[in-house]
Amino acid sequence: MSINSQTQLDPSKSVVLKPFYRLPLLITLLGLPLLALPGSTPWPSIVVTGFGLFLLIQSFILRVEFTANDLVVWQLGRELRRFPFKSWLAWRLLLPQLPGILYFREEASPHLLPILFDPIALESQLKLRVGALETPREDLPSPPN
Repeated sequence: MSINSQTQLDPSKSVVLKPFYRLPLLITLLGLPLLALPGSTPWPSIVVTGFGLFLLIQSFILRVEFTANDLVVWQLGRELRRFPFKSWLAWRLLLPQLPGILYFREEASPHLLPILFDPIALESQLKLRVGALETPREDLPSPPN
């Protein structure tokens, strides 16, 4: 089921997030100008562009589904991993404007996932299902007078 406004507000409904290609395309495009740097080898450009292409492929084959009780990661229609919300201790979106990375901690271990999905829908689903576990963003300290 794709995300829509009706299921977005009902935590008992399953929601699959749409892919979002901005992060992989941004990384791929940032790797290409590295070739133009004077005196540089092509390896940094190859590594950065290759990583961007890897993420682009992942954004085509991975899907994230929010169920009533779990976050489920699917790969080409096959369940790859299930993260039960009852095991979550905290979550936070790091650099959501880029978009960046979803950090969440389960009882067993922490996880970092690149945001390859609609970041607005991701944040709204996280707040709907595990909103109380969101780690607040720390404000930058004020400079001394």
